[in-house]
Amino acid sequence: MKPETRKEEIIRVAAKLFKEKGYSAVTMRDLAKAMGIKAASLYNHINSKQDILNAIIINLAEEFTAGMKLVQSSGENCIGKLNRIIELHVRISSQNIYGMASLNNDWMHLEEKLDYYQRLRIDYEDDFRAILKQGITSGEIVDVNPEVMMFSILTTLRSLYLWIPKKEELNLEELSNTLNQILIKGINK
Repeated sequence: MKPETRKEEIIRVAAKLFKEKGYSAVTMRDLAKAMGIKAASLYNHINSKQDILNAIIINLAEEFTAGMKLVQSSGENCIGKLNRIIELHVRISSQNIYGMASLNNDWMHLEEKLDYYQRLRIDYEDDFRAILKQGITSGEIVDVNPEVMMFSILTTLRSLYLWIPKKEELNLEELSNTLNQILIKGINK
């Protein structure tokens, strides 16, 4: 694995601060202090706090979008695609706990990238909804409101960043399998 660049370190530390305090409450001075450098030194690597937020959120949103495109083109049935979506969320969330907090809580602070982010999110949800509708049409899943299904599944998946850090020994494959069981197959005996 290649060493972390100073810019990547700034983004990582900022994401942690944004999760702890909220984007609006964090100043560049706070970030510099957390890194043990002078605030002016930050500007050798980044242009603004907004650029940091853009990097965090847009990178994650594009990663989810790319993952969804792979799922969509996989040729798997609906259940297989839903399983892959759960695995995608578990993987990305476990690798980006702090960034996921910004993605979920701070996206509205995006300025010039807000429209782009919202388009990515809408497209992701449209693809998710299409998979559910395909599953209903093919008889793979129950014929209930796909909006409610999507909301229920995504609410759980989008909050993994809150739950994962509380588990010291977590097997991500086992977590994906358990979430597949609960979210896709249900809890009925």
